[in-house]
Amino acid sequence: MKYFLSLIASFFFLALAWASGPVNVNTASAEEISDSLKGIGLSKARLIVDYREQNGSFLHADELVKVKGIGLKTIDLNRDLILVQDDTTTANN
Repeated sequence: MKYFLSLIASFFFLALAWASGPVNVNTASAEEISDSLKGIGLSKARLIVDYREQNGSFLHADELVKVKGIGLKTIDLNRDLILVQDDTTTANN
């Protein structure tokens, strides 16, 4: 029974991970950004939105290092989930 419950819990958390998809950091809300990117909580996501509003759109995912508290390691962890263009089929890295 314990194994079965562990298996169900694993599927639940895996489903949550799949629910989050790529996010356009130039158009998304702080909530959408924090829900989609690993290691980005709501406070960092708000800093991304604030930076975007003050400095304009990000041209490349690596520009997120300009936001306080976000490093290259976090960007690399999320590189496949970070969009900077409206067309989701266009490469953005």
